[in-house]
Amino acid sequence: MAGKKKEVPEQAEVVQDQEKEEAPKRMEFVKGEITSLLISTGREGVEDLIGVMEEKGFFTAPASSGGGRHSAEEGGLAQHSLNVFKTAAKLAYVLLGPIERNTKEMKDSLAIVCLLHDLGKCGDYGKALYVPNILKSGKQSDAKPWERNKDLLPTPHAFRSVEIANRWIDLTEDEAFAIRYHDGLYDRETGAMAVIPGHETKLLMLLHWADMWASRVLEGESKDDE
Repeated sequence: MAGKKKEVPEQAEVVQDQEKEEAPKRMEFVKGEITSLLISTGREGVEDLIGVMEEKGFFTAPASSGGGRHSAEEGGLAQHSLNVFKTAAKLAYVLLGPIERNTKEMKDSLAIVCLLHDLGKCGDYGKALYVPNILKSGKQSDAKPWERNKDLLPTPHAFRSVEIANRWIDLTEDEAFAIRYHDGLYDRETGAMAVIPGHETKLLMLLHWADMWASRVLEGESKDDE
């Protein structure tokens, strides 16, 4: 009598298992790249800021709540931030002249605004912005694994990003403006449409376009972020 046929795991399950195994190494690599780029700016206080980012969970936090939104996995916030920087660097190479794009001022500002534009998404005052979305069954939702922390006041995340960064490093006016309004016309939190038209800067546009490309194309977002 033939033995019972051994069940073969579904391909999707195999892929998920592999991703879980590789996730810690990937997060550590991303953390190393972000840390190196920030330190390269030579901005006073940047090492203290990096320490705070680690304490707040920046390198392990998701970038959104899920449910079709981008980078909702653990470590998604850091990965998204790095994706935005790499995209912005490519845009700068094409759109800016060789002299401007290679100045230390532009290189440093691109690193600062791209890597810190969503800093507020890791939360503040000892509270995470995104917390596990636990179902009545007691399990974390697969469809939308995270939800906004109701114990954290609903300050727009871009404003929170500027506030946190400015505690440790001095942002230039252009950098603070770019981070604060990086979502542009898409920003439901800040009503940026009333502020942006006629005041666009090169840094703001590079950050905005790179953020849109990273979240909508590279990371496959299908809905407006939360």
